[in-house]
Amino acid sequence: MTEAWTVGRVVSWAADDFRRRGIESPRFEAELLLAYALKIDRMHVIIEPTRPLDDGELARYRELIRRRRSGEPVAYIRGEKEFYGRVFHIDKRVLVPRPDTEILVETALRRTMASSMGGRYLDLCTGSGCVAVSLARERPTCKVFAVDLSPDALAVAVTNAIRLGAVFQMAFLLGDLFESLAGLAGLRFELITANPPYIADPEFAALPADVRGFEPRMALTGGPDGLAVLRRVVAGARARLRPGGVLAVEMGAGQAEGVKALFAEAGFTDIAVDNDYGGHERVVSGCTT
Repeated sequence: MTEAWTVGRVVSWAADDFRRRGIESPRFEAELLLAYALKIDRMHVIIEPTRPLDDGELARYRELIRRRRSGEPVAYIRGEKEFYGRVFHIDKRVLVPRPDTEILVETALRRTMASSMGGRYLDLCTGSGCVAVSLARERPTCKVFAVDLSPDALAVAVTNAIRLGAVFQMAFLLGDLFESLAGLAGLRFELITANPPYIADPEFAALPADVRGFEPRMALTGGPDGLAVLRRVVAGARARLRPGGVLAVEMGAGQAEGVKALFAEAGFTDIAVDNDYGGHERVVSGCTT
C-alpha cells in the first residue's frame, strides 16, 4: 500500500529537495509554500503534520515547488512579504523587502521623536512603499510623501497604502529623487529616508540567482562603486530638510565610511551608523543645523 502524502511528509520531501539545491531556510520555505497552496497559515502546516493531501492540493504544491526551483523568490510566488509587522503586496515590479531595512524605519522613528506630531516625511526610492507606509502607520499624524522613478513600483506602493490604511496620509510622486518635487518649491521635511540602489555594478553578477534573475536591476545597482544614487540623495537632501531635520539612508556592506563622508561634506551633523540584525553597518543618519 502506497504511503499517503501528508502535510508532514510532503514538507520534509520539499525541504530536502530545497536543501540539496542550496536554498537557505529550506524547511521554512517549504512550509510557507504549502501554506499558500492550501490557503492556510503556516502554523496550521506545523501543527497538522498528519493531514492527508488530495491530488489537487499536491498539484498546486508541485507547481509552487517548480517555480521555487527556477529561482523565483518565495515572496513573488506568494505575492506578499511581511515587513515591520505588516503584510505587503509584492511582485516583480519591486524589490522584496528585507528584514534589515526595518532598521531604516527604526532609525527614522527614533531620530524624529521630537518632531513626531504633524511632521512631513519624504521617502525616496520607495519601491513597494514598505518604509513609507510603515512610517505613516507608526506616525498617524504625519504626512508621508513617497517617490519613485518607476511608475510600476509606485503603483505597488499605492496598492499597499490602500490595503494597510495609510493612503489618506500619503502623497505619491513619480520622478527622479528630488526632481519629483519641482512643483513644490517651498516644501520642507522633518525627515527624509531612502533605500536606494547601492550594489556596485561589478558585483551584480555575484548576487544570488533569485535576486539577479528576478528582482528589478534598476532598484539594485548604483554605479561602479554603488554610491551613485546615494551621492545624489545626500547632496540634495539638506535643501529639502527643515532645521533639525533628519536624513537616514540604507547602504551596503563596507560603504559606511564613504557614506559618512558624504554626510559630512553636505554639512550634516550628529552623524551615526546603525547595524542590521546581522551586526553589519546598514543605516547612516544625520541632522541639519
